Amino acid sequence: MYLQEFTLPGAGWEEGYLSPVDNPEMKRTCYTSFYPFRIFPQKQLDTLRFEPVTFLYGGNGSGKTTLLNLIAERLQVKRGARYNRSAFFSDYAAACRYEALRLTDEIREQSRMITSDDVFDYLLDLRCLNDGVDQRREDLLAEYQEERYASFRMKSLDDYEKLKRNNDAKRMSGSNYVKQHVMANIPVKSNGQSAFGFFTEHIRENALYLLDEPENSLAADLQMELSQFLENAARFYHCQFIIATHSPFLLAMKHCRIYDLDAVPVQAKRWTELENVRTYFDFFNSHRADFE
Repeated sequence: MYLQEFTLPGAGWEEGYLSPVDNPEMKRTCYTSFYPFRIFPQKQLDTLRFEPVTFLYGGNGSGKTTLLNLIAERLQVKRGARYNRSAFFSDYAAACRYEALRLTDEIREQSRMITSDDVFDYLLDLRCLNDGVDQRREDLLAEYQEERYASFRMKSLDDYEKLKRNNDAKRMSGSNYVKQHVMANIPVKSNGQSAFGFFTEHIRENALYLLDEPENSLAADLQMELSQFLENAARFYHCQFIIATHSPFLLAMKHCRIYDLDAVPVQAKRWTELENVRTYFDFFNSHRADFE
């Protein structure tokens, strides 16, 4: 446990901040969005209390990702991808309070927020890198043909690298010439397998991790494997996780706390009580005969 509680500013503070009477510097006419103001008071959400694994569950627009972003901003947790914010976001985050245990500078440095955009960027980087390697390979094969049958005489030291390539082409096969002068492709698996590998590579021991819908790109079996990986990381490697998700495979994790952001007031629930999970249950139950 690193983060124990996180408390939002509350409706009174929000309205005071936005009031031109209480805050004369507020120029209301300049803005069309006050995000993240006026989201959580209507949900009667004040304080979140965390376990080693805590889930934020809710439909689109329920505030799951906003809460993760506020926690990351307030705790200054490292993150990669850009995120939705407004001119008011930093002030709102600064007004949030938290209670932490053992959240040292070293642990804070190791901790991070991981979003779907981070995973997708990683997958795109792999593709772009391998596309570049493939193009370089084609260029080298063309260069090999040219060098192998070209006569060359060194005229100065500036021609040394050219001479080496010419000699390589004459003594090597085309495939060996390419291997000598270009890096190998990075092995790429399916998007789901690569995405799962991203989590196992970037999650290390002794840190706090904020995960935004990590189930994206993962088939059911990989979601179950990710659930087991996160459970082991929390149990044996001193990690704490706060996860926004819809996945029943993750929500079924043992010894976790689940906040239902669709409920008013927001409250902790069992995973079997969540609307999304009940929808899956009802669907499969209605098709029971097809399975039997």
